[in-house]
Formats: sequence, C-alpha cells, structure tokens
Amino acid sequence: MARKHDNEGTKRAPKGHFVVYVGKELKRFVIPLSMLKNPTFQQLLEKAADEYGYGSQKSIVLPCDEFTFLRTTDFLASSA
Repeated sequence: MARKHDNEGTKRAPKGHFVVYVGKELKRFVIPLSMLKNPTFQQLLEKAADEYGYGSQKSIVLPCDEFTFLRTTDFLASSA
C-alpha cells in the first residue's frame, strides 16, 4: 500500500521502503520494498525507465496519474 507524503522535509524513506513520485504534480509516495517483487509493479518501473531513462535523475518518477497509481498499489497490496 502506498503512503502519500506531502511533507517534503522528510527526504529519506523509512527502513524497508522507497520513494516514488507520481503524476504531473510529482506527488511523493513511500512504497514498501516488498512491492518490487510484484510483476505488475516491475512493469510500471520498466515503463518509467522506457519513458524517462536511467539518466542522472535521483528520484523514481512513475508515468501514471495519482488515481491509477493508488488503485494499482491498493490492488497489489490486497492480492499479496
């Protein structure tokens, strides 16, 4: 399950989590590392790599809107 964090003062994710940015407004979400094992989430990361590349960007930006991202992560969390 993704957790939205509006507080940009928190730069580091808690242990066992990582940060992604979603949507046009680049909203910050903290994701559990266990999500990386899911093939659907891996496809989303591959799509991000295809769209944005692996350049010098320090953050992971996912190419979807916030609503789709939340529905996807909620579905993945409930099916785990």
